[in-house]
Amino acid sequence: MNNEPMQQQLFRRRISAEGCLGIGLAAFALGTMFLLFQSPAFSATQAEDGKGDAKRGLEVFEKRCTGCHSLDVDKEGPRLRGVYGKKAGTLSTTFEYSAALKASNVTWDAPSLNQWMADPEKIIPKSDMFFRVPQARERTDVITYLQTLSNKE
Repeated sequence: MNNEPMQQQLFRRRISAEGCLGIGLAAFALGTMFLLFQSPAFSATQAEDGKGDAKRGLEVFEKRCTGCHSLDVDKEGPRLRGVYGKKAGTLSTTFEYSAALKASNVTWDAPSLNQWMADPEKIIPKSDMFFRVPQARERTDVITYLQTLSNKE
């Protein structure tokens, strides 16, 4: 005699509708917390003092940015020396900026660079920049580094 169907029925009956609802709500809450802690808005608050370290910024820049950018030569992305304080899409005269970036009317300061590195599409849709720097500390350090190269406070 095969008891498998009866065992399945008993198992299903052990979890009530309220239990299923509770499990579903718990899964939703965990998922929401995960998304919150991964979001750029939350991680921006993690840069405790808001002051970056230019030396760490150089290291992060070399590790994460130099695949597409350099300081003095246009590559896949434009050169970045002097970008801090400039209007988006105007630093390099030889780089082919996207139409969206040129029309953006964004000036690169700490808040705009932070938003840009966290989620380029959010600040300037269709900008052709797809890379993100998810860690707030790294963004703050790179911004400080770029700021020192532009001699602007």
